[in-house]
Amino acid sequence: MFEALTEKLSKIFSGLNNKGRLSEKDIDEALRQIRMALLEADVNFKVVKSFLSVVREKALEAKVLESLSPAQQIIKIVNGELVGVLGSEPARLKASSRQPSVIMLVGLQGAGKTTTAAKLAFHLKQSGQRVLLVAADTRRPAAIEQLKVLGGQLDIPVYHEDVTVSPLQISRNSIARGEEMAAAWVIIDTQGRLHIDVPLMQELLDIKRAIVPAEILLVADAMTGQDAVNIAGEFNINLGLTGLILTKMDGDARGGAALSIKSVTGVPIKFIGVGEKTAALEVFYPDRLASRILGMGDVLTLIEKAEQTFDKQKMERLESKLRKSEFDLEDLLEQMRQIKKMGSFTQLVDMIPGFSKLTKGISDKESLDRTGKIEAIILSMTADERANPELINGSRKRRIARGSGVTPNDVNQLLNQFYGIQKMTKMMAKGKLPKNMSGLPGR
Repeated sequence: MFEALTEKLSKIFSGLNNKGRLSEKDIDEALRQIRMALLEADVNFKVVKSFLSVVREKALEAKVLESLSPAQQIIKIVNGELVGVLGSEPARLKASSRQPSVIMLVGLQGAGKTTTAAKLAFHLKQSGQRVLLVAADTRRPAAIEQLKVLGGQLDIPVYHEDVTVSPLQISRNSIARGEEMAAAWVIIDTQGRLHIDVPLMQELLDIKRAIVPAEILLVADAMTGQDAVNIAGEFNINLGLTGLILTKMDGDARGGAALSIKSVTGVPIKFIGVGEKTAALEVFYPDRLASRILGMGDVLTLIEKAEQTFDKQKMERLESKLRKSEFDLEDLLEQMRQIKKMGSFTQLVDMIPGFSKLTKGISDKESLDRTGKIEAIILSMTADERANPELINGSRKRRIARGSGVTPNDVNQLLNQFYGIQKMTKMMAKGKLPKNMSGLPGR
């Protein structure tokens, strides 16, 4: 989502680096460019004005002009203020003193509320908590069916009743069901509308008063830009929101909603949706997003994704093989499959400091096509060939190419890349770092 903004900011900071020492005029020019970049990213103009005013003041107070690395000082100040604009500290869910704790999900139609309910339930289940999903959107029978299907896929119970029963009564009854099953959380998927209206707000207010939720979370579509900010403001005035979930953060919108919404509404972002998969819901860390926006990566989130995805025993076995330089094509295939489970290739690469430029111009579809081709080639090999690639001579390459629908040259390219990985792992096993990472599959 922030690709264009990240690229512009990186160019501005690179220009500062080339100047060496800075004058006050240099700082003002850089801030002017940052202002344009933020406004083009659809960040609220009041937020931009306040943000840059603080950055300028701190830049001059910090004696940036006398610093040996003024550009780094500016980046540090901009990063700190970005974190502040985004919310400073991560906002956690707050359970009520009486269980089950209730989460009301509210929002307009089309923001992804029902899917987000399932994602949030899965997130809580992953942390070992029992969850009950509640289908209270009786205006849309399809939403009830969708939640039932998602709950079945995730093995999470879904409470639902006939569409003739009021959402208020369904919500009340669901609390009793949650108590019966000793659920820690009850997540209520409430009704939405195409726009904010009095009947919608009254219905949500009635539910709020009846069940006293621990959390009222607005699900807002980040792709709608400043409309999302305005919608959040309206819901907050009427209901008193405790947090926000921004969906479609993996889209190609400019990202202004994420950078404006906390400052304008005062409501913290608690989660962000970063894809279609059930696991594609992340706890919102302001410092990590600020780091991504400035092109500095997000290693902590990458590590967390790996820990959640990778099988511990398989990782230990792989580590042992790497240490002994026994890494083969079967291992490569297994690791590629594990990485695919972690999410979008471009998102993962963007989390590695300095690697975001590698994904420029490469779509996730292109990346999947490349990895799919590699999988097909390896699967067309015999077990002996995967374990001992040196067995693969000209005739075997032609057979593998026919079996995987590629050319012998494609097979050659994969083998050369694999030998490059083998060489790199041998160097790393001896405590040496490779000079570059070229030649990796998918590059």
